[in-house]
Amino acid sequence: MEVSGRVKVIGETQTFGANGFRKREFVVETFDQYPQVIMVEFVQDNVNLLDQYQIGQEVRIFVNIRGREWVNPEGVTKYFNSIQGWRLEPYQQQAQQPQQGGFNQPQQGGFNQAPQGGGQAQTPPSPPAVGGGQQDGDDLPF
Repeated sequence: MEVSGRVKVIGETQTFGANGFRKREFVVETFDQYPQVIMVEFVQDNVNLLDQYQIGQEVRIFVNIRGREWVNPEGVTKYFNSIQGWRLEPYQQQAQQPQQGGFNQPQQGGFNQAPQGGGQAQTPPSPPAVGGGQQDGDDLPF
């Protein structure tokens, strides 16, 4: 999974426990129509990836979503999620096109696009009507 945006915060490296677990927080604001501010954690050796970036720079971050379950001393189960970065690179417009509405848009040869070399646009086939005799004019099965 990946997230693209402009760097807002680059945290300091934090060290925890006797084993020296290292963590560093990195915050980006996405390029979406409704921008999101997303905190990404980099852990262990990956904290060093952030050294070459600065606030305001546009980046593309490759992430994994992690989740875990924890039962507190009172027996109540809690759930936690985190976003962990594992690769970071400068953002390049041609490498990642902004998406509209959160869906991947077909770049070439998708439906309702004229094929190269002329011809007519392709239109997906309509699904068969279920239940027969629908009066509202659509062919949706519900």
